[in-house]
Amino acid sequence: MFDKFHEECGVFGIFNHPDAANLTYLGLYALQHRGQESAGIVSSDGKRLFGEKSMGLVADIFTEDRIKKLPGHMAIGHNRYSTTGDSTAINIQPILVNFALGGLALAHNGNLVNAGILKDELEAYGSIFQSTMDSEVIIHLIAQSRMATLHERIIDALSHVQGAYSLLIITEGELIAVRDPNGFRPLSLAALDEGYVVASETCAFDLIEATYIRDIAPGEMVVINSTGIHSSFPFRPAEPSHCIFEFIYFARPDSMVFGQNVYTIRKNFGRQLARETGIEADVVIPVPDSGVPAALGYAEEVGIPFDTGLIRNHYVGRTFIEPRQTIRHFGVKIKLNPVKDALKGKRVVVVDDSIVRGTTSKKIIKMIRNAGAKEIHMRISSPPTSYPCFYGIDTPTRQELIASTHSIEEIRKYITADTIGYISLDGIQKVVPHRMNYCSACFDGEYPVPFPGERMLQLGLFDKE
Repeated sequence: MFDKFHEECGVFGIFNHPDAANLTYLGLYALQHRGQESAGIVSSDGKRLFGEKSMGLVADIFTEDRIKKLPGHMAIGHNRYSTTGDSTAINIQPILVNFALGGLALAHNGNLVNAGILKDELEAYGSIFQSTMDSEVIIHLIAQSRMATLHERIIDALSHVQGAYSLLIITEGELIAVRDPNGFRPLSLAALDEGYVVASETCAFDLIEATYIRDIAPGEMVVINSTGIHSSFPFRPAEPSHCIFEFIYFARPDSMVFGQNVYTIRKNFGRQLARETGIEADVVIPVPDSGVPAALGYAEEVGIPFDTGLIRNHYVGRTFIEPRQTIRHFGVKIKLNPVKDALKGKRVVVVDDSIVRGTTSKKIIKMIRNAGAKEIHMRISSPPTSYPCFYGIDTPTRQELIASTHSIEEIRKYITADTIGYISLDGIQKVVPHRMNYCSACFDGEYPVPFPGERMLQLGLFDKE
């Protein structure tokens, strides 16, 4: 029904606030766009950890009664979007465990490319896994570590993993935030009254009126406890590889991500797209909602009127009863509907943020043409997505990505547009600051973190010396 890449999750944590669980609920509410399969919160009263989690949306899960079961002055929360086949209760985060050093809960945004190898080795040494999440590997590595303190164990555990992780860890008395050395996924720090807040995006800070301080830096571990904030950089440095799709689609437009306002970046993508692919037309319309800023930028750059040609139904749930034969393309029609008076007899530029499989774009163009559009010119504010992501995004296989098997002209014919134009990778990089600090593997196949061989040993992991 929704032919887009999907973010895996969002994380939120708060330290030293009497309404920690309630504010975590609000933070997850603000981050709902990053995951709609499940959500969970773990809180601490300084003596023990308390957890509540369930499948579904944040507002449906956390009733007043459930929030009351989460006492304490600190908490972490997690929203999850899972891949097909993994949407089960056993995979809901935060993961809450008790081990030799006490209670611990972990919330993870990202993906570990060597998780399968690590899991096999951990199981060979006696570990028993309760879920199918790569995040659980980190828990077992912490428990297996022979380092003396928890901080040392976390550093030891993360020195063995490869890939993307923005982590929040809570114990009875501490909140710990860690970001991988490449900085794939965002993570930011804010102040609230006498406490601190950490979240995937700054829109969560705005809702609870926390004051943004800075981003957690790539490779940084921040420990927040009764003595204050303690920062360290215990991992081997790496070249920054921020996910460019956070700007293109994932993040809320009102967020600051990687130190930049998402709305401004998206609007500038639209301007650059217009400079590269401008065409004579009567109206520019977005595919709502994520295509709106780029469409505004495009319209302003070429001097063509912007209009709302498609209306989005914001009340579509994740499940609905679909007629088998009576209505074709029901999934797109229930989400989008054309405004005929804005389209009839006009040359229309349609701006969207991406084309993944092409199926939704084809149905949208058919709807617009049936509404009476004279010409339809598709414009995309990202380069062709030809490669899957392995750093925390649910993407189709390469064979399912239309740009990996079709030329741009073949894509145009498939979606039945009169013309099609993508922004270039160079154009994207011109818009973002520090252009070389971003991962663009989904466009060019150049993966910043290599993938280990199928049975590559993690040398030294269980060294007895």
